[in-house]
Amino acid sequence: MILKFKTEQKIFRIGNVQIGGQPGELPTTLIGAIFYDRHKIVWNIKQGLFNKEAAEQLIQTQEELSEKTGVPCMVDVVAATPTAMRRYLDFVAEITQAPILVDSTTVEVKIAGIKHVSETGLAQRVIYNSINYHITKEEINALKENQIKAAIILAYNPHNVWPKGRIELLKGNSSERGLLAVTKEAGIEKVLVDAAVLDVPSISLAAEAVKLVKEEFGLPSGGAPANAVAEWKRVKEISRDARKVCIANASTVMQYAGADFILYGPIRNAPLVFPAVAMTDALIAYASRLKGIPPRTRNHPLYKIF
Repeated sequence: MILKFKTEQKIFRIGNVQIGGQPGELPTTLIGAIFYDRHKIVWNIKQGLFNKEAAEQLIQTQEELSEKTGVPCMVDVVAATPTAMRRYLDFVAEITQAPILVDSTTVEVKIAGIKHVSETGLAQRVIYNSINYHITKEEINALKENQIKAAIILAYNPHNVWPKGRIELLKGNSSERGLLAVTKEAGIEKVLVDAAVLDVPSISLAAEAVKLVKEEFGLPSGGAPANAVAEWKRVKEISRDARKVCIANASTVMQYAGADFILYGPIRNAPLVFPAVAMTDALIAYASRLKGIPPRTRNHPLYKIF
């Protein structure tokens, strides 16, 4: 069934990418991760030393697939130290015009990243990844001071892991303010909501949460289902290619729920994911016309892959 949300759907421009809208209006944005933990192209995680030729090839492959299919792309830059983050950001910004996510498991590293992009004039094409229920006052102040306007909210609610729990986390209650209020305090104007995939079975819950977020707030929503598939140990018992197929399938499940973006894991998976996502985008757009929703751009898989 093709969805049409009653709530007006917001569309944000971040760098050279438009994201959001009703299903069928815009293609799903695909986001590949680079320099992540144990990425083989990284030689020294503390200093951020890496194989530049290999990194450039990975980014170029994603961009070539984006151009060929009409599916927009972004690069999720993951770093372990402030030094590495600055080095990675400079490199990626030089190689591609695509929007860049500033990502780390350490708040200190992410803050170093947003300070650096503010100083180097890259703030308008950067997305902070991510704001979550652990957010600190230091993070809020850093986002505001460095004029970061786009961020992902990770809508994981440890007190209620069901889809409605994501809505509660965003809205808040009488005893605790929601993360949407936090983003407003931080000066964030372009909010993307990650519906929080925890494991493979929870992909279905995240997909349902995507629908709830878009219906309740009209905000672009999506998720990161590929990482859960990567951790699925028994998938290899099904067949030799099962993991690859399921990584692609996990993305399309989210698309049919209305997802505007997919963090598809390691950027090396681009050749697996882009064709599946492009085909699904085209199918959704083809049927969405029956609901009076034509594509907003000619650079859409519907017009590029058939």
